[in-house]
Amino acid sequence: MAQSVLPRSVQKLIDEFARLPGIGPKSASRLTFYLLRATDNQALDLSAALHELKERTQLCSVCFNITEDDPCPICDDDARDAGLLCVVEEPLDVLAIERSRAFNGRYHVLHGAISPVEGIGPEDLRLAELLQRVAAGSFREIIMATNPTLEGESTALYLQRRLTDHKVRLTRLARGLSVGGDLEYTDEITLGRAFEGRQDV
Repeated sequence: MAQSVLPRSVQKLIDEFARLPGIGPKSASRLTFYLLRATDNQALDLSAALHELKERTQLCSVCFNITEDDPCPICDDDARDAGLLCVVEEPLDVLAIERSRAFNGRYHVLHGAISPVEGIGPEDLRLAELLQRVAAGSFREIIMATNPTLEGESTALYLQRRLTDHKVRLTRLARGLSVGGDLEYTDEITLGRAFEGRQDV
């Protein structure tokens, strides 16, 4: 077996970067060698930021979004509509929706989607906590904003079945055409949903 020409500490950092999603071996090497050339302050700042991330962040006990304070600022904001609940798969989805400024209600983060292929069932997600919130709360509408994937659709269907007994309006985010796209490049499912979700003009 050939011995690595890299020092052990360098190879270890490359290996750690390569474990991150979306980072392949080449990108991991580039990041490592960038940090080797960077000032000590930059490398130490990155290390301190990672340490602080793990030390200070936690899950909100209400919505399960990532936060430093419990409850999180969104759950603690009385100006938000407490009757609207948006169910998302991941904390990044909350960030995307907040950037759109199209929603002013509360959230519930599932931390994944039902995926039998990957061995992820309802018990592995924050679904029980969601059902408790709905049973105890006064939500008038629950928006299921799971991803338009097979797993996201399965999760939304599961939620729909579990929530039908509650007197609450269940909605799903509209699916359709992206702005600036061409019809000829749109897949059949998206185009079909765009027709189903058409609005009056």
